[in-house]
Amino acid sequence: MAFLRTAMLLAAMTAIFMGVGYMVGGTGGMTIAFLVAAGMNVFTYWNADKLVLRMHNAREVDARTAPEFYAIVRDLAAQASLPMPKVYVMDSPQPNAFATGRNPENAAVCATTGLLRALSREEIAAVMAHELGHVKNRDTLVMTITATIAGAISMLANFAFFFGGARDNNNPFGFVGILVAAIVAPIAALLVQMAVSRTREYSADRAAAEITGRPDWLISALSKIAQAAPRMQNDEAERHPATAHLFIINPLSGARMDNLFATHPATANRIAALQGMMRNGPAAQPPASVAVPRVGRTGPARNRQRGPWG
Repeated sequence: MAFLRTAMLLAAMTAIFMGVGYMVGGTGGMTIAFLVAAGMNVFTYWNADKLVLRMHNAREVDARTAPEFYAIVRDLAAQASLPMPKVYVMDSPQPNAFATGRNPENAAVCATTGLLRALSREEIAAVMAHELGHVKNRDTLVMTITATIAGAISMLANFAFFFGGARDNNNPFGFVGILVAAIVAPIAALLVQMAVSRTREYSADRAAAEITGRPDWLISALSKIAQAAPRMQNDEAERHPATAHLFIINPLSGARMDNLFATHPATANRIAALQGMMRNGPAAQPPASVAVPRVGRTGPARNRQRGPWG
């Protein structure tokens, strides 16, 4: 089923890419777009995670450089029966996080320095459990490929608008086709991103609650992130808006959020779903062996609460 979803997504994004090529250059343009899209699909399968991490200037950390944060991810991965992912940190005051990678064996999770400073130990654990939920559900390949191809579609549409061939005889629609491509293609790509992200966020929230056994930790984390995100700019996400759906909360909320084209479900709805899990009882218990320590190397810890993890 996961393979089928991935194939359908790639087909949809490739079709949009080819449609832009056809509107700009006719049959020849569509053929070129198809070849480029096919090459991108192969390239992004193997390299999209590295591209996304590089886009956000994320740096890899380990048990030596960030022992406490690394330990949180390590113990959560063990609780979720997942291979240990690579762990990254990106410099941003906005509390946020994302996951990437083509499969659980080649996954990476990334948190902002703002998240590690602003949240409690339990809240950090809940957020990272959410990201591991994406890894466990094999969402990361689909979401990462969507980010890279959506960005390419937007760039192609912009290129067509500014440099398109109004005098190109192979263009069956002339400047009108270029204008339609420039306007419609990014919106179509965004709609695909929305379809990918919204349902997967609910699934990852549920997975986080099951991994930790504490939906209330994620409720608290989502509330804090949703309140802080609109007030704090995420420069790297601003430069690469096609990656916004990768984050646990839309990093562009304060700058260009539009409810009609929201890449994430409403935080209130996500919290309501988690509260429903609490009423029905958590599906798992926090791992007794896991100690969620203070995250010391990335900033001061505030309002730390001692919970059943340490």
